[in-house]
Amino acid sequence: MKRITINDVAERANVSKSTVSHYLNNRFSYMGSDTKERIAKAVEELNYNPNFIAKSLKNKKTMTVGIIVANILHSFSTQIIRAIEDYFYTKDYHVIVCNADDDPVKEKSYVQMLMSKQVDGLIVIPTLENELLFKDLYEQNFPVVFIDRYIEGLSIPSYLLNNALAIENAFNYLLEKKHKEIGFISQPVKNITPRVERKNAYLKSCQTHGIKPFTLSTSLDNLHTEIKNHLENNTMPSSLIVANDLALLEVLRSAKETGTVIPRDLSIISIDDIEFTEFFNPSLTVIAQPTFEIGKAAARGLFHTINHEHTDYSTHRFNHQFIERSSVKHEN
Repeated sequence: MKRITINDVAERANVSKSTVSHYLNNRFSYMGSDTKERIAKAVEELNYNPNFIAKSLKNKKTMTVGIIVANILHSFSTQIIRAIEDYFYTKDYHVIVCNADDDPVKEKSYVQMLMSKQVDGLIVIPTLENELLFKDLYEQNFPVVFIDRYIEGLSIPSYLLNNALAIENAFNYLLEKKHKEIGFISQPVKNITPRVERKNAYLKSCQTHGIKPFTLSTSLDNLHTEIKNHLENNTMPSSLIVANDLALLEVLRSAKETGTVIPRDLSIISIDDIEFTEFFNPSLTVIAQPTFEIGKAAARGLFHTINHEHTDYSTHRFNHQFIERSSVKHEN
């Protein structure tokens, strides 16, 4: 069968080849609605598929971007991926998604693989242990943006929650509910930006309000064991701020196994509004991150950098939404 070309589309629509090219690249500024309709009809009737290889060679782009997330099991990561993919789909870009498992060796391998495939840019939730690798990309002016984390001293645009404000809001809410015991639970803090910022904000609030700190920051397996031990020995504070969705699952699992009733025995506020929090009984009070807004903003920033339109090297902070439900008890 004869391969349908852009010339065939132009002939069928009775327009020039350049007009069809403008249409295929979504450049409609000076194109009338009748012209657009004729081209669209011709494309459909001829079943025309643009030659993306030829297009990429001409534009010196692959029309592909890479996404590397630290842990795809986080609801935050999956929602971010969806937002990025939605944005780039409208720009006729494809995305390649990689999961680094918070492993810097795996992350480095994925960066090298994506670079070998000549992606046009990278969006990364970094492990923060490949500073020299990202510094090298930055010095080569290769388009990269970070989400949820940043590397100190490296001017790569970063898009993340205002973590300090989120924790302060949660802490103050528990104080309003008359809680005098407020704990903080997370996975290992290490040097991971959101965990560091959230724990520091918690400790600052404890100091400000004279609350004795209680923190658990360890692996998910150990977290489950430690939470369960504290619940069984009645050494758990009356309320908890939980740093993310995976830590929350361990809290809820431990509560179920020990017969701990929420919020009668334990009040909870969690960061991340994953699907089940609204339907859990009782429904859970959460700090919701604007994940789609963050993902779209990061994608837009990368797109502008790829196309040399604008590069903003600043750190972009996003405000949370506090969703009050039923998992916090008003203490007497």
